[in-house]
Amino acid sequence: MVPPREPDPGAVNGDTPTMRLFSLLELIAAKDQLVSLQGLVEETGLPKPTLHRMLQQLESAGLLIRQSDGRHYGTGHRLRRLAENLLLNATHHGARHTVLRRLVEELGESCNITTLSGNEVVYLDRVETPEPLRFYLRPGSRVPTHCSASGKMILSQMSPAQRRKLLAHAPLKAYTAKTITDLDAMEEEFKRIRRDGFALDDEEFLPGLVCVAVLVPAVGGGRSNMCVAVQAPVMRLTADKALSLLPALQRAAEAISRIEAEGTPEDAAEDATEDSAAS
Repeated sequence: MVPPREPDPGAVNGDTPTMRLFSLLELIAAKDQLVSLQGLVEETGLPKPTLHRMLQQLESAGLLIRQSDGRHYGTGHRLRRLAENLLLNATHHGARHTVLRRLVEELGESCNITTLSGNEVVYLDRVETPEPLRFYLRPGSRVPTHCSASGKMILSQMSPAQRRKLLAHAPLKAYTAKTITDLDAMEEEFKRIRRDGFALDDEEFLPGLVCVAVLVPAVGGGRSNMCVAVQAPVMRLTADKALSLLPALQRAAEAISRIEAEGTPEDAAEDATEDSAAS
């Protein structure tokens, strides 16, 4: 029998009520599951009335959202938007963009850096190909998770139960004849993605558009919420040809991961550019 976790009164601390709320928000945001009032009481050792009041404040501010069962809490739209804006406008955005620009120069096709937000994929950055025939999407654009290469890549790291919770709330929309709309068929796709280390959108979101994505390794290991991907019309990028682009995508993903870890935009961008040139 696993012994119960000892309460950690220091898990939510701070010199002011604002900082204590922030600490609680940090604690909740670090989890990959919903939290309950009782669970937080056991984890922090704080009185239930105190935690209940704090959760109410965060919920009323749109930073947390209470689930339909009335007992569990998850991150709210305002907190997710804050996280997206931090990624979009981080000081090392320029370094990431340099890696992406060099990748486009190497591959000749449009490339993206993406993340999962709720049940959608958000484009954090994008560099377009100079080719006249292209699909134009700007940073901040959102695409469906179940039929995008990046979405499937990120979902493949989750447990089947987590994926079903995310995908089963509404019927999966068929955007093309190739869109996978059956959850069991999706699970087979996730098995392949985990085995091969990349995800493919073979005209599943838009007719004539092919995309391949790989994960950006998470800083410190663990689950990643960022991908780098290449996207092109099917007459220039077939599913078979996409495999030949994987080494370049993986080098770019490693470079972006180092940028996220180092937090020094100028040095990281210079190193990433040298790595790309050397390859």
